[in-house]
Amino acid sequence: MSVKQNLEQIKNSLPPHVTLVAVSKTKPDELIMEAYNVGQKDFGENYVQELIDKQQRLPKDINWHFIGHLQSNKAKYIAPFVYLIHGIDSLKLLKEVNKEALKNNRIINCLLQLHIASEETKFGLNAQEANEIMETYLNQLLPNIKIIGLMGMASNTANENQIRKEFKELKSFVNKFPQLSVLSFGMSSDYKIAIEEGSNMIRIGSTIFGERNYIK
Repeated sequence: MSVKQNLEQIKNSLPPHVTLVAVSKTKPDELIMEAYNVGQKDFGENYVQELIDKQQRLPKDINWHFIGHLQSNKAKYIAPFVYLIHGIDSLKLLKEVNKEALKNNRIINCLLQLHIASEETKFGLNAQEANEIMETYLNQLLPNIKIIGLMGMASNTANENQIRKEFKELKSFVNKFPQLSVLSFGMSSDYKIAIEEGSNMIRIGSTIFGERNYIK
């Protein structure tokens, strides 16, 4: 099916409160524009340079989500325009984003990334670290960032019970902080489970654009 058909099929199955982020990493401008032209405005990128290049070329009303692992020394490159940073996994990174947001006279929306998966290779904060960051944030020590929610990735497993358990863990943390409104979890393989467990932002790439990585 085409990108348009894939998008329509997914969107028709989504509750109205769920935001779909189309993961466009490695995908060419033509496919992104195909999605954009049928109303998709939220796109997610993993790599800083690719995101910068696409932001310069593509329509300015696109909401660019940075969904990869952001290094502190690269925050300055996306600070002028990024819509939402999904993967805040340290206080050091949050302070750097705050500093660069101040330079650009912006308040940048961020999600804290919690480590909920069984794989050690995935990034993210544990509950204690997330609590400490929220305490710093709530004490208004970071005025140019706004933490609006949480992000997490479940284990890469076919065990639905384990996936649900990990998503529930993320949901239980957000319940402690009523000011957090965004729960970003669920990808192509598990987004339906994620929505059932409370996600209101999903990140889908291959189901929209196909598996192939296109070379620019």
